[in-house]
Amino acid sequence: MSSRTRSRGLKTAAGAHTIHIPRQRGRRRSQPFVVVVPEHPSLTREALGFLGRTLWRFRGALAPTGLALLVWPVTALLHALAWWSGLLLAPISAAPALWLGFVHFRRPARATASAWRVGLALLATAALAWLALAAGFGPLADPLPLLWVLTWLIAQTAWLIVRSR
Repeated sequence: MSSRTRSRGLKTAAGAHTIHIPRQRGRRRSQPFVVVVPEHPSLTREALGFLGRTLWRFRGALAPTGLALLVWPVTALLHALAWWSGLLLAPISAAPALWLGFVHFRRPARATASAWRVGLALLATAALAWLALAAGFGPLADPLPLLWVLTWLIAQTAWLIVRSR
């Protein structure tokens, strides 16, 4: 091993490798750089890596969860910057009902498909109403967290049922 890469007199923890980078020319008074690389990652790093790999593996199944977690800070930001945005978002809550009427008129379906359409329209209406109310009153206003959890639970459950078919 070269004397340039060996550390001289530097005490390190057991199981860690050190590499000494010599002083640069022209900088005689500066301290040398010492890079310490642990041999094994920490337990926290292992746990976070496992969690990240698991979430990445099931990212398609957890799409409603990701969307629900993204919407929460967006509505908080909308409420903080422009509370009146809730007034602009409120009419959008009627869009699922209009879609349902249009689809039932144009493409009539059997009972099962009609039930899924009605359920989807109700879920979308609840989600859009929550979005408008959270933008207007803030996502932590009294009944809104409960409505958010219920909407998220129903959406995630329906998503998993539809994906399994």
